[in-house]
Amino acid sequence: MKYAIIIPDGCADEPQEAFGGKTPLQAAETPAMDAVAAAGVVGRANHVPDHLPAGSAVANMSLLGYDPVANFTGRAPLEAAAQGIELAADDWAIRCNLVTIENQEMRDFTADHISTDEARQLLGDLQDVVEDEAFQYVPGVSYRNLLLYRGAGRPSPFSNDTRTAPPHDLTDSPVLDDYPRGPGSDLLIQHMNASVKVFADHPVNAARIAAGKLPATNVWLWGQGRSPALAPFAEVYDKRGMMITAVDLLRGIAALLGWERIEVPGATGYTDTDYAAKGRYAVDALPKTDIICVHVEATDEASHEGDAEAKIQALAEIDRHIVAPLHEALKSQGDYRILITPDHPTPLRTKTHSHGAVPLTIAGSDVTADEFTSYDEVTAGASSLSFPEGWKLMRYFLGLS
Repeated sequence: MKYAIIIPDGCADEPQEAFGGKTPLQAAETPAMDAVAAAGVVGRANHVPDHLPAGSAVANMSLLGYDPVANFTGRAPLEAAAQGIELAADDWAIRCNLVTIENQEMRDFTADHISTDEARQLLGDLQDVVEDEAFQYVPGVSYRNLLLYRGAGRPSPFSNDTRTAPPHDLTDSPVLDDYPRGPGSDLLIQHMNASVKVFADHPVNAARIAAGKLPATNVWLWGQGRSPALAPFAEVYDKRGMMITAVDLLRGIAALLGWERIEVPGATGYTDTDYAAKGRYAVDALPKTDIICVHVEATDEASHEGDAEAKIQALAEIDRHIVAPLHEALKSQGDYRILITPDHPTPLRTKTHSHGAVPLTIAGSDVTADEFTSYDEVTAGASSLSFPEGWKLMRYFLGLS
């Protein structure tokens, strides 16, 4: 049996006036997704418990079959795992965004999608002014970077009571009330303030401004945590997996699960990603694994920007270049199952992640079709198939329950 999981990140949404009261999933051209729904079942799953942050870290951990209540320790440790960074018991990883803040409002949580090379230069110079050698900036991709705290036996300045805010939740909003709070927050704020001074007259920002781009005004620190101890997927579910993604968070989860990660040229983690290449690589991977998982960030990014047209275009590209060829390849090789579902909703109205159920559809061997023939939030809401604890969906999908 071969299995495929396709995750259009954050695609679940609300009815849009611009689309005549339809959601983006209803408005987009998605014949391949609807074909999966017509051949199988439609339902919904809630991947983010109410008391946990509504983000991709919690949601994707649940979607891939792990109870986030028992296993979630923070987003940054997952991204550290993506880079092969090992965290000791007294180490902490902290997510470090390069952002643009103007008049104490979050103008852009990506610093206008700053390049990886520019980010490296800025963080390198910021590292030079760090006085405590326990703190180390680690460049990642574009605006997505890390700050590590190496405890080395020292008492930790942070705890589970340390509170930080994801910058993508603050788009176009004041930030004064959302700086870090609780144990160790003074240290995080010191780093954030230091970055303002280092970045103010930096040559990188001068060049960006001259080119008509937004500058990176400072770092924003959030998502802190220690390394989780996730049991390998093969031990829990007796299946091998491969992950296709352009996002370090998913790379990190895959690494912790023991899944192989497939790097696809042209995969950007944005709306300009090479959808067709992702589809080709997924099809090519089928003979090599039990489960192929394709994560696409474009739909989430479009929501963060409040760009409705970009969101339905991304859904159409996912449908045409990933769902359609992968479903056909699965059907031609024997027994299979395919699952399509986002991790969490990201409404265009709020431009940020939210709690709540997301639609899912499953088709394939030994799946008896229900009465539904389209894949969207409204259809899923009418279905009796529901997973209030979303992490239990995996056992259902694999036919283990």
